[in-house]
Amino acid sequence: MPESLARSISTSEAKTLIGGLAQNNHYLVNFSALKKPIYDYLKEYTKMGDIKTFLGRKAGILCSDASLPASQFATSQVKDNFMGIPQEYAHTRMYQDINFTFYIDQDYSLLKIFEGWMDYISSGANSQVKQESHSYYRRLRYPDTYKVDTMNIRKFDRGHQNQIRYKFINAFPKAINPIPVTYGAAELLKVTVLWNFDRYVVF
Repeated sequence: MPESLARSISTSEAKTLIGGLAQNNHYLVNFSALKKPIYDYLKEYTKMGDIKTFLGRKAGILCSDASLPASQFATSQVKDNFMGIPQEYAHTRMYQDINFTFYIDQDYSLLKIFEGWMDYISSGANSQVKQESHSYYRRLRYPDTYKVDTMNIRKFDRGHQNQIRYKFINAFPKAINPIPVTYGAAELLKVTVLWNFDRYVVF
């Protein structure tokens, strides 16, 4: 297509030519059930009642910003197959960590859950020494105990007729970003959590 013609096509004409275009503000995030040791730890840490219902029904609705995942291949180079022509081949598929941002409810329940989840990961020494002790040390737990089996993000259109779903396998919160607080005009409090996962599957 000539460049001058491509520049003259409007958005409405583009929709007519290639069909409807997806929008970025229709999505839903949800988690599968956490393992029982995490629930038991979070119940004591957060003093909340029904954590399963909160994570299963409310946490995804509180997700204000999310990203569809990205991946890339790690490659190596071969120079000897064809004279003067280097070639690359893929040997590992790598997945980038992903950020989800959540609104914080007035009870700070979601923030307490994420803090408790991360605290559980490094709490293997709690049975030997109390956290308030000056001699406290960290002992990391086994990954199978703190990773959630699946975390999903569904991206759909306004009419909910078409969708694409990403399922993250063995996800866990890797980092909680700083949350700024300040005097002045009130704004909604948000927390951004960096997630690591083994891989994702697209449906």
